[in-house]
Amino acid sequence: MNDSSYEPLKSSGANKCFGCSPVNPYGLQMTFLGNRKDVCSYITVPRHMCGWNKLVHGGIISVILDEIMSWAALHVYKKIVLTKSMTVEFIKPVSITHELKALGRPVKTMGRHEALVEGEVCDADGEICAKASGTFVLLNPKMAKRMGIVDDDGLKGIENILNPSVHFDPNGI
Repeated sequence: MNDSSYEPLKSSGANKCFGCSPVNPYGLQMTFLGNRKDVCSYITVPRHMCGWNKLVHGGIISVILDEIMSWAALHVYKKIVLTKSMTVEFIKPVSITHELKALGRPVKTMGRHEALVEGEVCDADGEICAKASGTFVLLNPKMAKRMGIVDDDGLKGIENILNPSVHFDPNGI
């Protein structure tokens, strides 16, 4: 994969998400890069999120996979996404002392409101340490707002991802 084909995906940080909010001091504060097909993120897991000794806790690896797959679906399908189901395979231990690369890619849509997405976490040598597949519910912004999943600030924070060529008007959705 050629990382030079990726561009930063911007979020306002108006949310408190454990995975991606830059203002959640207890979270992972993941940032994302995207191209037309997938999304990647580089992350060094904080020491307080370890399991055994210097190994990343499996729950944290699952969060990274859920987050990268969600952002891949958000970016590619331009919809608000919710995880419906997810399967994780832990392949090898992951150290908290090295930067990791997470990669997410949508595989296919299933009907109008669901997508199958895959993700992986690789170590500094590029070896896959964990992988996942998940089914994600795809919602248009109006429905997500009506359901209370996201508010105007949250939508405004990702307007450039949902519709990069149109300015978000919270009253016009």
